[in-house]
Amino acid sequence: MEEGARSCLLQSRSSLEQDIRASYLMDHMISDGVLTGDEEDRIRSKPTRREQAAALLELLLRKDNQAYISFYNALIRESYGDLASLLHNSLPLVSPEAEKSFSDGGTRHVQAVLSEGGVPQRPVVFVSRPALVNRVREKLYHLQKEPGWVTVFGMAGSGKSVLAAESVRDHALITECFPGGVHWLSIGQLDRADLLVRIQSLCFRLEQQSQEKDPSSSLHRSPGSLEEAKERLRFLMLHRYPRSLLILDDIWDSSVLKAFDIQCRVLLTTRDRSLADCVSGSKSEVAVESGLEEDQALEILALYVNGKPQRLPEQARSIVRECKGSPLVVSLVGALLREFPDRWAYYLHTLQQKKFKRIRKSSSYDYDALDQAMAASIQVLSEEHRELYIDLTVLEKDVKVPAKVLSVLWDLEPEEVEDVFQDFVNKSLLFRDCHHRPYLYYLHDLQLDFLAEMNRSGLESLHTKVVRQYQQRYSQGPPTSGDEECLYWFRFLTYHMAKANLTQELYSLMFSLDWVRTKAQIMGPAHLINDYVEYGAILDKEVRGHFQEFLSLNGHQLEQRPFPDVVQLALSQPDSSEVYRQALLQAQERATRGGLYLDWVNKSSLKSLSRLVVQPHQGSIYSACFSHDGTKIASCGSSKTLRVFKSTSGEKLLEIQAHDDDVLCCAFSPDDHLLATCSSDRKVKVWDGSRLSVSNLCCLWNINKPSSQNTMFGHLEPVNHCCFSPDDVYLSTSSSDGTLKVGGVTSIRDHSFYLDSPGQSMSWKEQVCIMCCTLSVDAPHSLSVKFCQYICVLRYTSKKMADCSGHLSWVHGVQFSPDGSLLLSCSDDQTVRVWETNKVHTSSAVCLKRDSDVLFNNGDITVVAADNRNRLQVRGLGWTHTRTHNDVWRWRTGECVVLEGHKEQVRCFSLLTTSPSSETHLLSWSFDGTIKVWDMSSGERLQDLVCHQGAVLACDVSPDGQLFATTSADKTAKVWSSASWECVCLLNGHQDCVRSCRFSWDGRRLATGDDNGEIRLWNVKDGTLLKICSRENKDAMDSLHGGWVTDLHFSPDNTVLLSTGGYIKWWNVEKGEALQTFYPTGANLKRIHVSPDFSTFVTIDNIGILYILKKVE
Repeated sequence: MEEGARSCLLQSRSSLEQDIRASYLMDHMISDGVLTGDEEDRIRSKPTRREQAAALLELLLRKDNQAYISFYNALIRESYGDLASLLHNSLPLVSPEAEKSFSDGGTRHVQAVLSEGGVPQRPVVFVSRPALVNRVREKLYHLQKEPGWVTVFGMAGSGKSVLAAESVRDHALITECFPGGVHWLSIGQLDRADLLVRIQSLCFRLEQQSQEKDPSSSLHRSPGSLEEAKERLRFLMLHRYPRSLLILDDIWDSSVLKAFDIQCRVLLTTRDRSLADCVSGSKSEVAVESGLEEDQALEILALYVNGKPQRLPEQARSIVRECKGSPLVVSLVGALLREFPDRWAYYLHTLQQKKFKRIRKSSSYDYDALDQAMAASIQVLSEEHRELYIDLTVLEKDVKVPAKVLSVLWDLEPEEVEDVFQDFVNKSLLFRDCHHRPYLYYLHDLQLDFLAEMNRSGLESLHTKVVRQYQQRYSQGPPTSGDEECLYWFRFLTYHMAKANLTQELYSLMFSLDWVRTKAQIMGPAHLINDYVEYGAILDKEVRGHFQEFLSLNGHQLEQRPFPDVVQLALSQPDSSEVYRQALLQAQERATRGGLYLDWVNKSSLKSLSRLVVQPHQGSIYSACFSHDGTKIASCGSSKTLRVFKSTSGEKLLEIQAHDDDVLCCAFSPDDHLLATCSSDRKVKVWDGSRLSVSNLCCLWNINKPSSQNTMFGHLEPVNHCCFSPDDVYLSTSSSDGTLKVGGVTSIRDHSFYLDSPGQSMSWKEQVCIMCCTLSVDAPHSLSVKFCQYICVLRYTSKKMADCSGHLSWVHGVQFSPDGSLLLSCSDDQTVRVWETNKVHTSSAVCLKRDSDVLFNNGDITVVAADNRNRLQVRGLGWTHTRTHNDVWRWRTGECVVLEGHKEQVRCFSLLTTSPSSETHLLSWSFDGTIKVWDMSSGERLQDLVCHQGAVLACDVSPDGQLFATTSADKTAKVWSSASWECVCLLNGHQDCVRSCRFSWDGRRLATGDDNGEIRLWNVKDGTLLKICSRENKDAMDSLHGGWVTDLHFSPDNTVLLSTGGYIKWWNVEKGEALQTFYPTGANLKRIHVSPDFSTFVTIDNIGILYILKKVE
């Protein structure tokens, strides 16, 4: 960066750090190609906005003029005009520099020209090849007077790209032949769409540089087609850069080369020398067919042994000839010689005599003589180490393992394994990830393929050895430390068993509730589900289905912390399930030792439509969609993240911080290669959907660049919806600013449409909120638009198939899978649910209301409740009666007394027997903040107590009738005397509305519960706080109880407290700790009925499911 620009940044640093939001600016800088994804991640990792701004400026100071200009433009686009004005006068211009030489060749002027043109710098390990460089320069000088082509061709790995870059690192060549500059473009294997992106990027760079030199020139929109891009490039190269050189690196296809047949000067690198035959103009070529020249290969070997080429033994030249000058083989042999510099003859003999099979085509590399070099590397190991190295065949590809894993396999100390690994690493036979402590080790795919081919017949016995060694080391139970070794065994023990053909042991492991509990707690449920899917062919189908269904429907609960009791969750499975059978046996055994477990005895009446429940985000989920092949689901929401997971198991494939505000919509392209997101931050981003892994994430518009031009700007309000056209060509977006934009997928340019509101004439330009837009299937250029106040629903039949009850809050979106077998939904309850459409049934629409009554009679249970069809249902265990009308029975005379006096809705009432008269009065409480006491016979109001400043939400009378308690929306609870009608205790401390209360049976304690899920235990005598029940254990909804605490009950011996809210909990009264939790399918439990012996519990959730729970004895 120029000193003037750098000085201006330093002078303005304080103002910039104070005001800018780095995350807003970085999207623009990534789009300009001056900031990488890794750099963005490092900046975002800073904890505060100001620290992020400081990190961005610190990084900017180490970059070039282009970064300064991009930063300036980003300030303009994000409305930081006042800050941009501070930088305007120091905007850099490229100018000739002094003729000073540098270590990497050329002058400062050469450096500037090559840097602006994107020419790569010299590699760290560099061997000069002057003969080839001079030959290329000689050919380039022929282009001084007229356009033409210079082709550098050779085998893979022969160093063509380095040679091309080195050939233009010459001051005289640039000033005499290419004063218009040198422009580098990496091509590779591209389709037409990707090629268009590359040319668009080149045109944008050329136009931007032209504008810097001539401010009167303007930037054009990106060309929308390959033909238009070719003409734009032709114009730029002929009129604005008439004497410049275009370098095309790694050309594979003649059709790609034709796009650059525009009568300009071109240097290209390729493996196919005949490619230039398809273009017009003068042509010349330079061959690099044999890879490294002998002198260069000897120089590499000399560097490895810290010697000089001329002092190398004669065998060195023979080694180079034997491996055909392959840089990779020369480097591998050189690494071996560094360890044993006296083994020249041995390595030469090994290369000459060993006749190994070629590594199969699926390997990462397939160069000549590579398999021979691999074999030579292994043979140099000691016999002991060679056997240990062969054991690495059991590892999975792309899996990094700690030394502890191999210490189990080899029965060695971890330190001894580290020493062995060091030997492998030194010989380039193993790679070490030094970013972790302890170190992690892994094999290259090529090495693993070679080992597998060499040891094909012994693979099963090797996997058996792994399993037996694990069983011996962990005979008392699996490791639970959570470190890398522990994670490896939980992830891959089933893989080793399957590869070893240990079918019975695989059954015993995977069909064990203990294994499910431990692995789910350490790794989450998705990995377990994947195991059942992957090994389904060799497992019992019925039992596998039991475990898979249990995990799929309860996975979101198993992600919770604190970790739920898996045995209790499993007791909700059908009685015929193997999961339930194992859970019941464990529950019965634990009950004998004082454990508390509940059996849902009427669960057989419930038919579940859900197939999978996932909780991918913290916060509301606004959008979820299937990939078009149905294998993946993408979701986004208020967490500002995009997450992609498997539709079969919920296993996370990708999670990224996609935007700076709520992500409102996500969509796969029809070929699933792209994934678009839009947000309240007014931006639209496109991601590479074909590389869905955290380590290989790429942004689009250019998928071959790690982070490049993936953001579309222009909307002025939140972007509500995005979708691809059926042909993958266009991306449409709609916004609250009243505009709809349609842009090419391979271009950041877009077309904007300002839409009239429905029903208005075309002359009106009234701004409306556009919520959704859809590109037509039969007419890709047609658009359908949904406005915020208009919804149109099309249906083929009016018949209702089912109510898919399960979500606990607003549902934001639904979508069918491509084959129609599944239905996807997302909600504010933080879950994504997958429903099986072939299970839907009309009876699912019948549900009970939460107001109910229960009769417990000698072990029989009778439940009375209204349903959503205004019928009264009377249910017992195994039977149901339904009445469509009710008879009103008049008690004795049938007369009634009307009690009037409350000013607002009466919340509830209770009977109060006062002492010593033993008279029974009626106690009523209301939203008006009062409690009134009534004479039962006359209807006379005996007391009118103004209890609270807010609504009275609950009241309870002590067992002896001497006290009663009230709770209120004013966040307080009070204890009253029924003799004096005065408040004897004011209970403060709740941070939310106090909704429930209950006296213990001995009258010594009072329990109160609030709307944040907190339960407090009080001493009734003096009002002191005794316990706060598990105050630290908040759930994902930031609540202690999944919602309001609506009901409380003490056990007859006052040792256990029962509470209801989002779920049901049992508490140890003395310790204030949870004994057990039951998670209903729904939520917002209103009331629970308890049998006199505290062994049976009955409640109904907000989606109408009845729960009859009995303690397991």
